[in-house]
Amino acid sequence: MSDHFPRVRDLSVCVVLPAYHAAKTLKATLERIPPGGCRDIILVDDASTDDTIEVARNLGIKVHRHAENRGYGGNQKTCYRLALETDNDVVVMLHPDNQYDGALIPYMTGFIKAGVVDIVLGSRISRREDVLAGGMPPIKYIANRFLTIIENIVLGLNLPEYHTGYRAYHRRVLETINFEACSDDFVFDQHFLVQARVHGLRIGAVPVPTHYGPESSSIPLGRSTKYAFGTLAALGRYVLYRVGWRSQPLFRRRPMTH
Repeated sequence: MSDHFPRVRDLSVCVVLPAYHAAKTLKATLERIPPGGCRDIILVDDASTDDTIEVARNLGIKVHRHAENRGYGGNQKTCYRLALETDNDVVVMLHPDNQYDGALIPYMTGFIKAGVVDIVLGSRISRREDVLAGGMPPIKYIANRFLTIIENIVLGLNLPEYHTGYRAYHRRVLETINFEACSDDFVFDQHFLVQARVHGLRIGAVPVPTHYGPESSSIPLGRSTKYAFGTLAALGRYVLYRVGWRSQPLFRRRPMTH
């Protein structure tokens, strides 16, 4: 192999599933993960009122349940704390609503294993007609495009999408980023990526197909509006950081734990 190309390392993978009312889609989501695609699977249930917990236990995966609902971001925080308790090298966050294809995990993690990037986003945005044919609502597509353009301008990146529920991280990302300071709501993901930019972590993306089924999760219009403004606010905080306001808790490194 030429020395000009990175060598792929054999790193172990943990898949985390932030679940809320995923009883009807969890089995189909897990069936798409290829044999050997990961070493551990951890589901965190955010106080669902359906049979998510029972279905997960019957499928033989590790389960953690919140006694009360902590929100999408709060769920991810628990996912990542539990993932860091394992000794896996790469953590994949996959929504258990069968919207994203688990068969692509080896491709998501491959660029991290090769040392090309630290973070990989599964981007649903390739051709507009494919995205809309996959069921993404037009208004959501337009909002996604608008926010992504603004984020790329402010953060100085050129990513195809920031708003995906399919992400892979090298372990050191979760050890560096103070994800506990991120929002407990949906804007958690944007806080996380802005933090990654502050800490100089390398972010890449791979294309993934879009699939919106009747059970796929979706944010109501009111919360979508709140999410959009929260995203713009996170960018504003990044701008303030760049011009000198460095004491913001959101951008501090994760405290060392033992």
